[in-house]
Amino acid sequence: MTLLRHAEDADLDAILAIHNDAIAHSRAIWTDALVDRREREEWLASRREAGHPVIVADVDGTIAGYASYGPWRHKSGYRYTVEDSIYLDGEFRGQGIGARLLGELIALARAAGMRVMIADIESGNTASIRLHERFGFTHVGTLRHVGTKFDARLDLAILQLPLDD
Repeated sequence: MTLLRHAEDADLDAILAIHNDAIAHSRAIWTDALVDRREREEWLASRREAGHPVIVADVDGTIAGYASYGPWRHKSGYRYTVEDSIYLDGEFRGQGIGARLLGELIALARAAGMRVMIADIESGNTASIRLHERFGFTHVGTLRHVGTKFDARLDLAILQLPLDD
């Protein structure tokens, strides 16, 4: 059974493993440098301090993935706009867990009074783009060749979901 819940300190090793796997083996995170546990501890603490959720998908005691939203930009005029992040352990992809995490993030953002959620996604990540579109995100633009990973130039697809009607 899959339980969605707020991340606890005890989840950090699993979050770190999922995050570093995405860095090492995907184009989802545009950095080449793996992070250490201290970085993830500081990240979790900063999310908590800002009131931004970090949720995990717990499948029978195993962390299958995590999701969060945080500031899209740091200037005060963007304070009601957030960007989502969703990462899954490879073993659990294709099982609907990403959809459950995204649905929960959207609900939490609405409850917090956020107005817009942004998804910045590497344009070749069609699974993530389709997932977001299923929740009503629309493609608002593509920035060409703004990223580099694995010696490839990457395009950034920008999707947007209004949270208030």
